[in-house]
Amino acid sequence: MVFSREAPPGYAELHCLSNFSFLRGASHPEELVARAAALGYSALALTDECSLAGVVRAHVAAKQAGLKLIIGSELRLRDGAKLVLLAPDRRAYGALCALITAARRRAPKGAYSVAPEDLERAASSGLLALLPKTGSDPDLRWFGERFAGRAWIAAELHCGPNDRAELARLRALARASGLPLVAAGDVHMHVRSRRRLQDALTAVRLGRPVHECGQALFPNGERHLRSRLRLARLYPPELLAETLAVAARCTFSLDELRYEYPRELVPEGETPASWLRKLTMQGLAWRFPGGAPAQVREFVEHELALIVELGYEAFFLTVHDIVHFARSRGILCQGRGSAANSAVCYALGITEVDPARMSMLFERFVSRERNEPPDIDVDFEHERREEVIQYVYGKYGRERAALAATVICYRPRSALRDIGKALGFAPEQVDRIAKTLSWWGGRETLPERIAEAGLDPDDSRTGRLLALAGELIGFPRHLSQHVGGFVISRGPLAELVPVENAAMPGRTVIQWDKDDLEALGLLKVDVLALGMLTAIRKALAMIGMRIEEVPPEDPETYAMIRRADTMGVFQIESRAQMSMLPRLKPENFYDLVIEVAIVRPGPIQGGMVHPYLRRRQGLEPVTYPSRAVEQVLARTLGVPIFQEQVMQLAMVAAGFTPGEADALRRSMAAWKRKGGLEPFEARLKEGMARNGYAPEFADAIYRQILGFGDYGFPESHAASFALLVYVSAWLKRHHPAAFLAALLNSQPMGFYAPAQLVQDARRHGVEVRPVDVCASEWDCTLEEGTSGKAVRLGLRMVAGLAESAAGRIVAARPFTSVAELALRAGLNRRDLDCLAQAGALAPLAGHRRNARWLASGIETRPAMAAPREDAVAALDPPDETAETAADYASLGLTLGRHPLALLRPQLEALGFCTAARLREAAHGTRMRTAGLVTCRQRPDTASGVVFVTLEDETGCINLVVWRDLVERQRRELLGARLLGAAGVIERQGEVVHLVARRLEDHDALLAQAFGSLAAGSRDFH
Repeated sequence: MVFSREAPPGYAELHCLSNFSFLRGASHPEELVARAAALGYSALALTDECSLAGVVRAHVAAKQAGLKLIIGSELRLRDGAKLVLLAPDRRAYGALCALITAARRRAPKGAYSVAPEDLERAASSGLLALLPKTGSDPDLRWFGERFAGRAWIAAELHCGPNDRAELARLRALARASGLPLVAAGDVHMHVRSRRRLQDALTAVRLGRPVHECGQALFPNGERHLRSRLRLARLYPPELLAETLAVAARCTFSLDELRYEYPRELVPEGETPASWLRKLTMQGLAWRFPGGAPAQVREFVEHELALIVELGYEAFFLTVHDIVHFARSRGILCQGRGSAANSAVCYALGITEVDPARMSMLFERFVSRERNEPPDIDVDFEHERREEVIQYVYGKYGRERAALAATVICYRPRSALRDIGKALGFAPEQVDRIAKTLSWWGGRETLPERIAEAGLDPDDSRTGRLLALAGELIGFPRHLSQHVGGFVISRGPLAELVPVENAAMPGRTVIQWDKDDLEALGLLKVDVLALGMLTAIRKALAMIGMRIEEVPPEDPETYAMIRRADTMGVFQIESRAQMSMLPRLKPENFYDLVIEVAIVRPGPIQGGMVHPYLRRRQGLEPVTYPSRAVEQVLARTLGVPIFQEQVMQLAMVAAGFTPGEADALRRSMAAWKRKGGLEPFEARLKEGMARNGYAPEFADAIYRQILGFGDYGFPESHAASFALLVYVSAWLKRHHPAAFLAALLNSQPMGFYAPAQLVQDARRHGVEVRPVDVCASEWDCTLEEGTSGKAVRLGLRMVAGLAESAAGRIVAARPFTSVAELALRAGLNRRDLDCLAQAGALAPLAGHRRNARWLASGIETRPAMAAPREDAVAALDPPDETAETAADYASLGLTLGRHPLALLRPQLEALGFCTAARLREAAHGTRMRTAGLVTCRQRPDTASGVVFVTLEDETGCINLVVWRDLVERQRRELLGARLLGAAGVIERQGEVVHLVARRLEDHDALLAQAFGSLAAGSRDFH
């Protein structure tokens, strides 16, 4: 069947799936758009299955490519019929969003169910292309009546043996129904070469190997974007022309979406502008009882004028309302990011950063030229954030509020696992391959990892595995919920973007992620969780203080920070921060702001760290090429450290407008993923040359901008975090017992496991008492100790014990025996076993063996009869190693001697020294040491270097493992729990590292002494 053409005809593809039709489409939306544009298509309809999750990416790509994008969706009805619904205008788009929302909301996550009433509602505005398959033809008359003049039958021909018969069948259907025919492609990939990946995705979706999928696979590779000449040979010309007619009726673009803010926050008689001004002035009076400084009042007036000009009043009022609710419930919260660079936000209580103490650049926050909503991140206590989320849902309803999505994409391990199963590899082979991969491994490391797993990377089957897994990396796998980005609208949200159920009960998410929202300029309020806020609130409650009462600029706190004695302290407890602290030597709050920001990929890769330190230490003069640059960089000694400074430099040195400077910032954040900084390079260098700056200065600034592409902090963000750094450090210095208890009560959070936090606190003189059924509450608590406050470990530390059982134990006191405890607290055998294993029954039963004997002998009877308790057998107490192993198994820590104290004779025989001896060694000394691995880190800025923290009875050991050793000894590095290392001491002042030359796995020694010691590490977080 050949239809000749002198020239390729025009064509618009009306049925195309991207990889946002999860495990069906085999191409990214951007790839489909670029290919359609290259083929000269008049338009492309993105029609993912019951989803608009990929349309924003396609929209952005289509604008860049100059291609018309049509928005639609493929739907499968309950009777099996399939159709494509297109949105010709804004009204039809809203109806399509509502239809997808209704279908998704009535089904579990990942599924959907289209009801007839859904199509009835869409019938008044949408365009419909029916996909009738042999044996399952839909009721064409029903569709023809309801979509009168707006329905077609799609002819999809894929070079099959029966294309001629299929076209004849469809023509007969068209004559019988009165519906016109239109060509369509059922596109699943942008190029034919993706066919193997598409087959593999089908196998993954069906849960069986490719060779068992049979007719579920496409018979050929024709479901790609085909050339117009090839289409002309397959389709009659009138069917191709009809695609252009359909496309001409579709005029809707996502650019038409207009966001409307909630309006109910403004009282009667007030406008949004007047009410925001009133709240701001009330806030200034609260913040500055003696009157706001003139500079702050100027900031406020400037910001309010710009907010009103751009119509963002309701945005600020919305965030203020959420923060006001949290404060009214005693929930600690803190605004950060660009929001903290706003005097209005400070007055409204959204942020705690005093604008009088910071350099303000409001255009970083709200730009007249950018004309899109500012981004406000507000952190709430992680244990109470759900209260805030449910408040938002309750205030605006499910119809007007939902969380943004997060697109979960394939990484090397998940890609290898799924492709391996699809290609029929044995499960144990797939597991072995996946376990050889590190999270940082990319496509280039796959062959080497395959060889490590015992497979031949040159084998053809293995080659297919590598190739397909490499293609799959980065593909979307499913939608999850954003950590807290709320979208709130005035009208029904489902007319703006589809909404679907999240996996978590009581949560709904939109189908767009944060990047999509930013691209369209839609409001997102980030309601985020921060564990340190929970810990600070709990610690302050224990000592009877409010956060405002923490004394500022405490010398003892800064002295502790300069020693890098910061385990458990917010933000500055990582290895990199601990290494920086003795060199930077913070003396005041602004030093903490710099400390938080400087240990980031941006400043490090931009080459800003060492110049700043040299200037701070007086080893290098502080110079500026002009007075204007000095005003920007004086606070950081002439070195740009913050995003705002880069923006300001572009303005004062290169003549950028504030809006252009913000566009530069956005490009900095995305250039490594998408490119696009080249135009700014020329603009910057030309502008600086025009203003008299040397080429060397312009080159240096541009190199620093490239560094910020790997993440640089805004100053306001760093300032918000620095506040929490100071408060947490002050608590650790002056109330270490309360700080420890609060950290333990706030787990999981932070950088260190409870075992390391307890060891550190005990080294600082904090008395820590064991879990005790007669004394412990659910939480860890403070008791009077021999010298200050002691920490009593709470029942929450007992593995396997429910909080409800702990509550009954506390309520049942006093009791004098295990039998009485079981009766009065209603404990079952499992509860008693958990308590016995944790040593919590010691006051009633003595050692663990007695406790377990008694627990096993208790028979639970009706409440009227006491449980029978067998006599205590004459059992020997467990030895110290058994006690230690039991402590770790149940509590995750021990209050006895450190495990390595018990192994010290064997370790000394092997030539291993302690952490204490290591800290005293001179620079360049060769040493051998060993410790329990507590943390592995591989920062992006470290060029493949892995940092390992080891722990023994005398403290922590900082191990540096260079990239070549990482590759040579991956098994020891990633697998050992008791890791030995031989290397050379590297000392910089008080900072001591052991640079490893050889690694040794001594888990056998650990197993010989303790059996199984449940001492895990926190790796790569």
